[in-house]
Amino acid sequence: MPNTLAEWLHHLETLHPVGIDMGLERVSLVAKRMGLLERPIAKQVITVAGTNGKGSTLAMIDAVARAHGLRAGTYTSPHLLRYNERVTVD
Repeated sequence: MPNTLAEWLHHLETLHPVGIDMGLERVSLVAKRMGLLERPIAKQVITVAGTNGKGSTLAMIDAVARAHGLRAGTYTSPHLLRYNERVTVD
């Protein structure tokens, strides 16, 4: 297993090919393995999927949640320059 952040990021990039994997099978598998479907947190997670408009939709949902005093975190892919661009929290 990787010991450093650089090794871990390299490991992650080798797990999945560069090509696009259409479908939600991987997202469903992660949610199931994390137990998100059985826990109350499932009611607090919004998944935005589709071909076009995900970034705009996510930005709008994030803005509305924060405007209503909710904490919001986002994960997007791919990143532009650095891997940590994918994750935001409040």
